[in-house]
Amino acid sequence: MATWLVTGGAGFIGSALVRMLLDETSHRVVNVDKLTYAGNLESLPGADGNSRYSFEHLDICDAAAMRDCFQRHRPDTVIHLAAESHVDRSIDGPGVFIQTNVVGTFVLLQESLRHYRSLAHSAQSGFRFVHVSTDEVFGSLGSDGRFTEDTRYAPKSPYSASKAGSDHLVRAWHHTYGLPTVTTNCSNNYGPYQFPEKLIPLTIQNALAKKPLPVYGAGENVRDWLFVNDHTRALLTVAERGVPGETYNVGGDNEWRNIDVVRRICALMDELDPHDVPHERLIAFVTDRPGHDARYAIDATKITRELGWAARETFDTGLRKTVQWYLDNQEWTARVQSGAYQGQRLGLGADA
Repeated sequence: MATWLVTGGAGFIGSALVRMLLDETSHRVVNVDKLTYAGNLESLPGADGNSRYSFEHLDICDAAAMRDCFQRHRPDTVIHLAAESHVDRSIDGPGVFIQTNVVGTFVLLQESLRHYRSLAHSAQSGFRFVHVSTDEVFGSLGSDGRFTEDTRYAPKSPYSASKAGSDHLVRAWHHTYGLPTVTTNCSNNYGPYQFPEKLIPLTIQNALAKKPLPVYGAGENVRDWLFVNDHTRALLTVAERGVPGETYNVGGDNEWRNIDVVRRICALMDELDPHDVPHERLIAFVTDRPGHDARYAIDATKITRELGWAARETFDTGLRKTVQWYLDNQEWTARVQSGAYQGQRLGLGADA
């Protein structure tokens, strides 16, 4: 029985990972989360009653608190998911992205290194620090090609720049100090328990409320979509079999234009919630996001070839599961949305 420390374990991807660890492994799980607007313990039903689960309400930027946490729990694996992650919010307020994503990662690396050096040699050989990043660090693609692990970094938003900085720190701590780190860069995640500010859950919630469904520009921007449970299986695989110092891209091989994503959600809503149809009549084109990257697409050949991982969900099966989950769990969405965010437009800039 190993101990896995998951930062951001009350967030969207983090909670999916914690649920999978508790349901499908025998590992102890330490969930470290600051519980910002997008982190909510209601995304972990039943975890509190599990003897293998511990929650630490901590800020990863607090070095003393993180040191104490490492000393008490002595983790064998660290999965670093805690991050500010919404591009629009980074445009309006970039400072918190630098603090959490760059400074927080630095603090976590320092305390992980301190802990790693305290381990016996046998324990050091099995220790891993898995840093979870994004395809947005690579910038924007043209009409063809995909991001590989060797693609040059070219971040375009405050969010992606802060994640690029954290990626470089993680690699430096491996090459300079010998910390056994592994980095993953994933495509756009979707699925249950996602805070309703991102495209898919926001579209579903607005459709339920019969509100306009905002689409940036002409909706031509392309994203590669990855079902969250496929992503968490990839993280388990990387933590267990990934090679220290290596990077693995994780993608769903599901490229869709934003307008087509919204239309597919509308079609599912027409089928699963056939009130006041068609939902496509709610689509509203709005001014594009500043510096909006045209296209992202991940080449996941390496993780498939070397570690044997492959996505299980198609976009059709994953999106249907996602829409049905939000239809069945409207109380969750109502509870996690605070008065600070009620679906209003973000990313217009601080002066808007």
